[in-house]
Amino acid sequence: MKYLTRTIWILSLVSLFNDVSSEMLYPVMPLFLQSIGFTSVLIGLLEGLAEATAGLSKGYFGRLSDSAGKRLPFVQLGYFLSAISKPMMAAFTFPFWIFTARTADRLGKGIRTGARDAILSDDTTPENKGKVFGFRQGMDSAGAAIGPALALLFLWYKPGQYRLMFVLAFLPAILGGILTLFINEKKIEHAPKTSFKLSQIFDYLPASPAPYKKLIIALLLFALFNSSDLFLLMKIKASGLNDQEVIGCYILYNLVFALLSFPIGIIADKLGLKNTMIFGLVIFATVYAGFGFNTSLQGFIFLFVAYGIYAASSDGLAKALISNLVPKNETASAIGTYTGLSSIALLVASTVAGLLWKYVSPASVFLVSAAGTGVVAIYFAFLKIDTTPAAK
Repeated sequence: MKYLTRTIWILSLVSLFNDVSSEMLYPVMPLFLQSIGFTSVLIGLLEGLAEATAGLSKGYFGRLSDSAGKRLPFVQLGYFLSAISKPMMAAFTFPFWIFTARTADRLGKGIRTGARDAILSDDTTPENKGKVFGFRQGMDSAGAAIGPALALLFLWYKPGQYRLMFVLAFLPAILGGILTLFINEKKIEHAPKTSFKLSQIFDYLPASPAPYKKLIIALLLFALFNSSDLFLLMKIKASGLNDQEVIGCYILYNLVFALLSFPIGIIADKLGLKNTMIFGLVIFATVYAGFGFNTSLQGFIFLFVAYGIYAASSDGLAKALISNLVPKNETASAIGTYTGLSSIALLVASTVAGLLWKYVSPASVFLVSAAGTGVVAIYFAFLKIDTTPAAK
């Protein structure tokens, strides 16, 4: 596996440690916020602001990375900022401070995402990108499985000690940040230096290659039907399962995601990135249709295993496909623009899902997403794009 270079290994380990930290907190975040007096409205505002911050900053800092001809400083700053935000959440409990800490975490993600994925792209060949992005995503998902498991273990011995958990979550996060200091950045040809303003966050899109634009339309259409995974967990809870079963299903999903991301990346390099993504979309539509009707634990276990297969067939591969459609010195801009727009689409999708849940029915959330994703899969199948790597 010579294509897994030292840099790819380090970045993958950084992703693992960062997700151990973040996912330790994900299952208990609502419990913690409620314990310090946050209402459901405040929690919604908090997450909305966090997603908006991540979305806007990804496009901006992706462009800034290409313009500067630098990747590593953005990666290092992004991971360290997210690490520091963890103990900040435990230091004080008044709303403005919690909003600041949560926003800092998502800003860190926005700063690093485009530059990190560009480093991965630059450190491999087009023929191996599915494997490389799949491997990194697999390590990331392994951390996402380990984190909730550690949270369950901690709360078994220290029930209700949420603030202490936020402090402990700092340890794997800062370890990941320290590992970025051992990455040797390759020199890249940077874009001409221009004055770059916040209002120009998504200016890359109009000037981007035509194949990239076609792909972005398909990916964003799907993003508008892909609401937060929180609704999946809410559906399990609403079906009468207990907290341990809810978190257990979430851990199972992340385990499947972690174990299959790399193998599916290998398969994608052979069968084609686009074909593998279409397979993932079909799985997604099937899973969401199942969530619309299922109420049993056994059914949810099966659906979360299938959901892990979908995730392994889509997230990292979308970025790998994007990196094959744009010049190397535009990779961070292209990925940053995509992830930024998709974050905003996620906010829209989750808002609509919340309205459907409240005013129609929980089942409607999943059936609308399943139908919409089915249409997107058909669109993808007829999408004509040249997947030959762009000139470097």
